[in-house]
Amino acid sequence: MIKKIIISACLLISFVSFAQQGTASPYSFYGIGDARFKGTLENRSMAGVSIEQDSIHLNVDNPSSYASLRQTTFTVGGSFGTSTLKNSDHSEKAQRATFDYLLVGIPMGKLGAAFGLVPLTSVGYKILNDNTDTEGATNSQFQGKGGVNKVFIGLGYKIKPNWNIGADMQYNFGSITTTSLEAITGVSNATTETNKSELSGVNFNIGTMYQTKIYKKMMLFTSLNYTFASTLNADNTRVISVTDDPDPITSDPVSAKLKMGNKVTIGGGVGIPRKWLVGTTLAFQGAGQFQNYYNSSDDVRYEKYTKYALGGYYIPNYTSFTNYFSRVTYRAGLKYEKIGLVINNQSINDVGMTLGAGFPITGSFSNVNVGIEFGKRGTTSAGLIQENYLNFSASFSFNDKWFRQRKIE
Repeated sequence: MIKKIIISACLLISFVSFAQQGTASPYSFYGIGDARFKGTLENRSMAGVSIEQDSIHLNVDNPSSYASLRQTTFTVGGSFGTSTLKNSDHSEKAQRATFDYLLVGIPMGKLGAAFGLVPLTSVGYKILNDNTDTEGATNSQFQGKGGVNKVFIGLGYKIKPNWNIGADMQYNFGSITTTSLEAITGVSNATTETNKSELSGVNFNIGTMYQTKIYKKMMLFTSLNYTFASTLNADNTRVISVTDDPDPITSDPVSAKLKMGNKVTIGGGVGIPRKWLVGTTLAFQGAGQFQNYYNSSDDVRYEKYTKYALGGYYIPNYTSFTNYFSRVTYRAGLKYEKIGLVINNQSINDVGMTLGAGFPITGSFSNVNVGIEFGKRGTTSAGLIQENYLNFSASFSFNDKWFRQRKIE
């Protein structure tokens, strides 16, 4: 049954992922858009803390975790988000529904494999500068859509019962389209400039996880992950058209190479498996080089990305037969991120809190997860915009054994 579910979901989501607008942030104008993927919902509900070697949940933040899987796992997730965008003068509301990921993990003894499709970044903004009340004033409209997706395949290997290593390869691809329209009040013709960028590139990721008993049932969990610096190839085209002019001007294609810095993620924590866990994750990434010819500015630069997260989970009684809610996994976390973007000498930061719960499906290892994330990004200083966001997420994790040895009696 799980095989049919996977095939159907892959076909559906492969179409949906290209059509969706995954963000409403004006900051998605810069670089390759707003970073979308923050891990599976189980880890995202703990602010991104992902340090335990889990046997039934996928952890794609560290490929070495695949070696700990004991059942074939298929998981799919999505979100509905609402945000309030405000500057020093007024505010606006925006909302969107998005597909977050489709992932499959397969255990193979000491080996474990995983593959999947993930929207990595999204561009989605609409900005209007309306001066229609003033004769001769310039009116502008800016709009962007698209983003970068990734498909990946990875392997994990269990060197020892408590020590895993792993690696994965990711192919990043997508397109970004931006449109700017300028009109002069009192003049009938308006000018539209459309830029389209086709993006593609490959990067690699390696990781290790180690855990050991430190006191009675209490365990120490550690995780280390390294993502190599990589390049995104951008093939850009520009079309300029004027209202009522049937002959738009198409410029010659321009190629660019965008740089993604290397990234180190370190995590550690303590807990009792299937009971409780408290941990932290620190992530550091080199400054990217995302200036493309249509969105570069003297007021914008890119700095190192930094993240600090604290989170964990609690299960009242994993083996309870009489109280269902005693088997529910309750999760929470706090995060602080410098997203790597500087505008008007102001670093854009993201501060948030996450809450979540995992509901087991009786009679199986499958589960349904829900989560809430709320926080703020940006600032109203220096003429910028602050986003106050609230995201509701849900995921389904189906677990089954695919490779059972048949017995003949």
